Amino acid sequence: MPTRHRDVLSATAGGQLTITKHPHGCLMVFPRPEWEKFRERIAALPMSAQWWKRVFLGNAMDVEMDGTGRVLVSPELRAATGINRETLLLGMGNHFELWDKATYEAKEAEATQGEMPDVFQDFAF
Repeated sequence: MPTRHRDVLSATAGGQLTITKHPHGCLMVFPRPEWEKFRERIAALPMSAQWWKRVFLGNAMDVEMDGTGRVLVSPELRAATGINRETLLLGMGNHFELWDKATYEAKEAEATQGEMPDVFQDFAF
């Protein structure tokens, strides 16, 4: 975990995190209090969302940062998302996304081809 996030995560979550799969091919890394909120929202979804419950809840693993802010990501989660050596950690507000660097760069290049989606029409860039 980068230094700029380490102290905040230690203070707000006691260094306790939850990691789970994201359908876009990355891992979601939650501080434990944020995970609890997310977990409750997912658990409350109707039966028609049962597969999404399985993806998010069934693959969740609780981890703790060590004294230097490192986190052990299970081989199963790494394999499921193709994470090898080089990774990229993105802050996403209430959670992080952990990507295989090459996968992220390819998806970002694909997503940014052409025009921006209409949802950004009111943003001043």
